[in-house]
Amino acid sequence: MPTLRDIGLLRAWRATRPNFHGTWRAVPRELLFVLAGVCVYFGVRGVTASDADTAQQNAADLVDLERAVGIYVEPRLQDMIDNSDAIMTFMNWVYIWGHWPVITAVLLWLFLRHPPGYREVRNTMLLSGGIGLVVFVLSPVAPPRLAELGLVDTVTQYSTSYRVLQPPAFVNQYAAMPSLHVGWDLLMGIAMVTWSSHLLVRALGVALPTLMAISVVLTANHYVIDAIAGIALVLACRWVVRSRSLRRMAAPVLPVQRRAVDEPVPDGSAVADRCAQPR
Repeated sequence: MPTLRDIGLLRAWRATRPNFHGTWRAVPRELLFVLAGVCVYFGVRGVTASDADTAQQNAADLVDLERAVGIYVEPRLQDMIDNSDAIMTFMNWVYIWGHWPVITAVLLWLFLRHPPGYREVRNTMLLSGGIGLVVFVLSPVAPPRLAELGLVDTVTQYSTSYRVLQPPAFVNQYAAMPSLHVGWDLLMGIAMVTWSSHLLVRALGVALPTLMAISVVLTANHYVIDAIAGIALVLACRWVVRSRSLRRMAAPVLPVQRRAVDEPVPDGSAVADRCAQPR
């Protein structure tokens, strides 16, 4: 005979196990989100591609700002590793394979194993991506590799993989600010640390956004301030998404809890006395 403890454990397991039937029914909806995002992205790319002069001027202004606050270190950092093919190749691979392949793998893992985490990450990406697209339209910025700063596009010079995966014709060349490369990798890292119990996965979640922040600067794809802006944007959007989710979960619970505290349950003797009173 199963004990009450066994029954409680079984109910807890059923409540927490992934509902794969319900999860797979959500696949068409999630694919629709992806398709809509792709369409919007290409629409934004068409707007910014013809505004190269504005992008160059905005890049010059951004460099002036970095110089004013003392964080214009992009040329110095690239010079430090210019003679190291091993480091440059490693940074290229981080930039190439540490973004979309990682995002795809983490989202799939969350979708199948941790649906609440998936919804949080998805909504954060949608919100931060939407804000990023607005910024790309209103203020396009040429990346260091295109800003005539004497920096080398190491991804193109030392590797062909990335330009094969994402040809220039399909990439927004003037989407340097903010760096969603860094921001979204940070979001994946937070999800890995939050939802995984494996030490190796959690360590990778810490290392990945750090390496990506270094990589985007060394490969001349983003400025330092781009990485800072990407991190700030994603963290702010994640806070908004989590706050909204917590308010939605707490709303139906609080009234019930108040009633349970404020309204004492009558004991048996009180009920018996009321039943015995003449009508």
